[in-house]
Amino acid sequence: MTRRAIFPGRLLPYLLVAPQLAVVLVFFYWPAVQAVLQSTLRQDPFGLRTEFVWFDNFRRILADPFYLGALRTTFVFSTAVVLLAMSAGLLLAATADRQIRGATVYKTLLIWPYAVAPAVAAALWLFIFHPSIGLLGRALVRAGIPWDYTLKGTHALLLVILASAWRQVSYNFIFFLAGLQSIPPSLLEAAAVDGAGGRQRFWKVTFPMLSPTTFFLLIVNVIYAFFDTFGVIHSLTRGGPGKATETLIYKVYTDGVINLDLGGSSAQSVVLLLVVITLTALQFKYIERRVYY
Repeated sequence: MTRRAIFPGRLLPYLLVAPQLAVVLVFFYWPAVQAVLQSTLRQDPFGLRTEFVWFDNFRRILADPFYLGALRTTFVFSTAVVLLAMSAGLLLAATADRQIRGATVYKTLLIWPYAVAPAVAAALWLFIFHPSIGLLGRALVRAGIPWDYTLKGTHALLLVILASAWRQVSYNFIFFLAGLQSIPPSLLEAAAVDGAGGRQRFWKVTFPMLSPTTFFLLIVNVIYAFFDTFGVIHSLTRGGPGKATETLIYKVYTDGVINLDLGGSSAQSVVLLLVVITLTALQFKYIERRVYY
């Protein structure tokens, strides 16, 4: 029997949800509407003159080779971060789901990195991989490997991918572990009785049962890679060297805050939002068909 909350009138439910609606309106819809309006305007850097230019800002950024380069970098960066963070989270969750000694401590240590702020995470990776002061960075240089992410774009992109994926592994680990522990043991026992090995049980029984969790994490990780990795990139490489790690969200910041191109920056934020909405819609259209609830 399900217990239902009964409110004495219609006003109280609206008052209860009003704070949440106000937060969403003020911090999401209002900035989004402002970005769309600003993307049709062109201002001088001091904000003294504003001109309505229709879609010129969009045409200008789509013809900019640096913007197209940032678009390519974003797709490479996001794909690598999503694959690395989700595969590592699933592997660690599958390991933690086994009956091993010290499993509680192991799980707690894996959850902790999610509480680390992006700037702190970037500082940790700097002190590990910096070619002059980093523990592993100096070891690589002494071993004859020309590691220097401050000068080489490939090294810098690899470092921000590893640092960004590392922060998200803990989040994926929690959800994958909860999904694994919700699978009835009788299903795995029946597969074992039928002669299925450990690998077959995982791919034929466990992974399909995890498909709702995997689909949810895929959406969350794509949004994280596009929007929530700014702090790591800014603290580690600041988009360099030579724009090698400049993603779309970082270029919005560079053009809007540093170069004071408010119209172009707003147009970029609108395009970025449309890209993420399109990717999410494609995932719901094509990947959700393989999800079994």
